Formats: sequence, structure tokens, C-alpha cells
Amino acid sequence: MKNSLKGALLSGLVLPGLGQVFFRLYLRGIALMLVICASLSVMAALILAKALPILEKIEAAGGEIDIKMINTAVNQAATNSDSLLFNGLLLLVLICWVLAVVDAYRIGRKMDLSGN
Repeated sequence: MKNSLKGALLSGLVLPGLGQVFFRLYLRGIALMLVICASLSVMAALILAKALPILEKIEAAGGEIDIKMINTAVNQAATNSDSLLFNGLLLLVLICWVLAVVDAYRIGRKMDLSGN
């Protein structure tokens, strides 16, 4: 398998930045990994912060699952200003992921052409 394909698959399917680490560009790879992991962690915290009040409302209602109540609670939670932060982080993750794949492919392609 060519280096360009290995790097792109590692960064695209396993973890963004892993292709760079594979090519021994440790600082670049770790930076990409940290940005992705930090962004996903903040996104998970935002999701949990929105989900917990909904679960508390379900418990307060006796544990019955009322679809209309859940739908109303979800719609109210989705209108908060956290949505802008969440969408910005999602965009950051997507951009970093694509850049990691393209960069790993480009580095691998250079290695393939040089014969390494």
C-alpha cells in the first residue's frame, strides 16, 4: 500500500493527526489530535448539559416517557446560545479532519514520489 493512502486512511478513519504521527511529524499530528479531542470533549459536555435537565423532567413526571414533553424540552434546549458554540466546534472538527486527511495524503505522496 502506498504511503499516501496509508496516511490518509489513518487520519481519515482512525484519528485525525495519526497519519502525521505515522510520517514522524509528531508536533503537527499531536496538535491536530489535541484540537479534535478538546473540541469533541467540549461538545460532549454541552450535550450532557442539555440532556440532564430533560432527564430530570422525565423523572419528575414519574418516569413516564411522553414524546410531546421530550420534544418540547429538546426544542427549548436547542434555542440556547450554546448552539452557536456547538456549531462552531463542529465546524472546527470537520475542518481539522479534512485538513488532516489532505495533509497526510500530501506528505505520503511526496514520500511515494521520492521513493521512501
